[in-house]
Amino acid sequence: MRYEKGHKDVSRRRIAEIAAERFRRDGIAASGLAGIMSEAGLTNGAFYPHFRSKADLVRESLAGALEDQTNKMREALAAGGLEAILEAYLSAEHRDDPGTGCAYAALLPEIARQPVETRDVFAEQLTGVIGQFAETLPPQTRDPQGVALGIYATLIGALQLARAVPSGALSDRILSAGAEAARALARVASDPCPGQPA
Repeated sequence: MRYEKGHKDVSRRRIAEIAAERFRRDGIAASGLAGIMSEAGLTNGAFYPHFRSKADLVRESLAGALEDQTNKMREALAAGGLEAILEAYLSAEHRDDPGTGCAYAALLPEIARQPVETRDVFAEQLTGVIGQFAETLPPQTRDPQGVALGIYATLIGALQLARAVPSGALSDRILSAGAEAARALARVASDPCPGQPA
């Protein structure tokens, strides 16, 4: 059977998108190729014309998910700065839907165990999102890159903790505490006279 030109590219993108969602929702190790291919409407044998290995699929799907996350962050920053990020990132909706949410928060422990090529992709995307964050901080911020890293690490950690406990009062409190900690980091870093009374 002959397919239209571009069919292989479309199939490859579909496989990568499904894999990205499954990896974020269920984890990389727990997501088998058979399930991913079945959801894509393809046979297991159709995997290898698209990807050499699961590691290649992980790298490509992670790159796509991280790029999507970077674009969402850029839009939120443009729309309302840090407050817009806090509202979206530390929301109950984001907490409760890891499959379409932040790949950083969903996959960090597993990314650390991936081949160096995959970790390089991760580091490159992280550097980009931190750069965007840093550009939106007040001009008097000392070490904007460092502050942006601290804020983003706070957001990711808060989201991971909030997902680790059953949804409810404690989970909501973790999200709220994470948002307040991120605000405090931004305030302290932009204070022109730290430690001095206002």
